[in-house]
Amino acid sequence: MSISSSIKSIQDIMRKDVGVDGDAQRIGQLVWMMFLKIFDDREQEWELLEDDYESPIPEELRWRNWAANPEGITGDTLKNFIDNTLFPELQELQGREGDQRAFVIRNVFQDAYNYMKSGQLLRQVVNKIEEAVDFNKAKERHAFGDMYEQILRDLQNAGNAGEFYTPRPVTEFMVNRVDPKLTDKVMDPACGTGGFLTCSIEHKRKHYVRNPDDEQALQNTIFGVEKKPLPHLLATTNMILHGIDVPSNVRHDNTLARPLRDWGPKERVDVIVANPPFGGMEEDGIETNFPAAFRTRETADLFMTLFIHLLKDGGRAAVVLPDGFLFGEGMKTRLKEKLLTECNLHTIIRLPNGVFNPYTGIKTNLLFFTKGKPTEHVWYYEHPYPAGVKNYSKTRPMKVEEFEPEKAWWGNEDDGFASREQNEQAWKVSIDDIKARNYNLDIKNPHVGEQVSHDPDELLATYAQQQQEICAIRDQLKAILETALNRVDA
Repeated sequence: MSISSSIKSIQDIMRKDVGVDGDAQRIGQLVWMMFLKIFDDREQEWELLEDDYESPIPEELRWRNWAANPEGITGDTLKNFIDNTLFPELQELQGREGDQRAFVIRNVFQDAYNYMKSGQLLRQVVNKIEEAVDFNKAKERHAFGDMYEQILRDLQNAGNAGEFYTPRPVTEFMVNRVDPKLTDKVMDPACGTGGFLTCSIEHKRKHYVRNPDDEQALQNTIFGVEKKPLPHLLATTNMILHGIDVPSNVRHDNTLARPLRDWGPKERVDVIVANPPFGGMEEDGIETNFPAAFRTRETADLFMTLFIHLLKDGGRAAVVLPDGFLFGEGMKTRLKEKLLTECNLHTIIRLPNGVFNPYTGIKTNLLFFTKGKPTEHVWYYEHPYPAGVKNYSKTRPMKVEEFEPEKAWWGNEDDGFASREQNEQAWKVSIDDIKARNYNLDIKNPHVGEQVSHDPDELLATYAQQQQEICAIRDQLKAILETALNRVDA
């Protein structure tokens, strides 16, 4: 049976269990179990390579000792073992001094939950996972890596969980353009399921890892933080799948909860690649961690302030942001002035509608900037739909090959992108023009006249997007009013 079929049959088994409700819970349930299986397979590898290897997991809790035997414990015995022994002990796991593996496992299980109520169905799922793949066989591990990507894509249909996933073509293009070198510290402070981090790992291995010492250097250069439990669990598992043996640098935390001034010089990074949550509002008080001029409850704006602060001089960033950031006023104007003064915002890729379908139809942009020199001019590139495509969808998503024209046009930052030329998709705007517009960066393609579409599908898609944006604004206003009323009541 293929891995894809195995995952589907596992999810079918879970649907029979009264305790598991919806895709997000099914994925959460599947991933903590897969984590233990993956970890056990990796331990077999470490036992061969390290003469004195000791598992951080107590013997009776290791996958091989309770799960691997298809005729092993089942029913109420298995259910009680998982709920009353496995979870409590792994949630309090204390490793030997300096053993970061125990820290990683403890973090994973503090985030995890056993939703399943039936011990018999639990045994069926465990057996399917055991027979699905051997992670020590390179071919099967690669196949499972592809399957894991599919699991992450499935999150897009799991309600709010969709915010955790950035389409693979977008992450690959962004990482390719910022080009993290072998020893560059790469960070995603809102890492979701770890897509930007795994792309960075693959990029470094493809272009810069030449020997075991290089691989060891890579292991210590990947940093991520994720606020929500399920994506953090997915990100940690994703790191191990991509050969990061001890992903202790992927933390479960809210990056914004730490005062900006507390991020010291030693924590500066070379590369930031991120898709900060937009449209969301932070809880009361988070904004006080930021200087008065940049206080807001809007999540994406706080992250942008943080990104500028975290970059070293010469550090490079690629960030996904909605149109609202480009034309927003008030605090957004001050933030854009800071960005253009402290960084060279050299490129904005304007993406068409539907890249993030079905989660959101809001138009998005990719901002590329380097810290240390002020912006002199901004290049824009309008990414077109492929020929014959009017919108992206689940059945017709964006493909990575679509970014080849941008790559061919890109040029070299060292010479100020001297080779870039304006064309039907590309145009350049000076900093003086941007200042005259009061830092409004929402600059349309001058090579394309105002186009009026009479296509019913396009008109309906535009209407649907406008309705989504109206709903998002209404929800934000509701949150602000509720906060104001609570303060009055208090």
